Amino acid sequence: MRNDPGCCLFDTAIGPCGIAWRGAALAAVQLPEASREATLRRLLRHAGDDVPECEPPGFVRDAVARIQALLAGAKDDLSDLPLDLQGVPPFHRRVYEVTRAIPPGEVLTYGEVARRIGEPGAARAVGQALGKNPFAPVIPCHRVLAAGGRSGGFSAEGGAGTKLKMLEIERARLGTQPGLFGEEGEA
Repeated sequence: MRNDPGCCLFDTAIGPCGIAWRGAALAAVQLPEASREATLRRLLRHAGDDVPECEPPGFVRDAVARIQALLAGAKDDLSDLPLDLQGVPPFHRRVYEVTRAIPPGEVLTYGEVARRIGEPGAARAVGQALGKNPFAPVIPCHRVLAAGGRSGGFSAEGGAGTKLKMLEIERARLGTQPGLFGEEGEA
């Protein structure tokens, strides 16, 4: 079969990440956990326990290289990577579509995402959907903040600290204000 299901771990600037695929699409992407084993366990919760670790096909190797570059500071939005959204509820898909369109270095609030999907009172539900995101950082949930620029929650290992580290790598800005972290970034 072409591109049988599989998964693998790979190193990044923020630690070992995981990726799983099914057919010609990514089935899950996992940010680092406390250990490689924990990263693999959490990846398989999204991809399925029966997905074997194996050598990735070409499109997955390309995705890995781009994710590694993003987590090292490259400005790649990863928006063209194919995702297998089977089993993802319709509301979550809408949230993920808006979130996926946020470019590196930019942020939205949970409320702004809710308004963009046409449900202005759903900021909390947006946060819950992002907490179940099976594709971080391809669907960049780290780019969604609480009102007033506060970090809000983050379900990856390290919580808000990991979220802020990822935003710092991207030299994120809040609107026209200086960098999120109080310094001007170089282009």
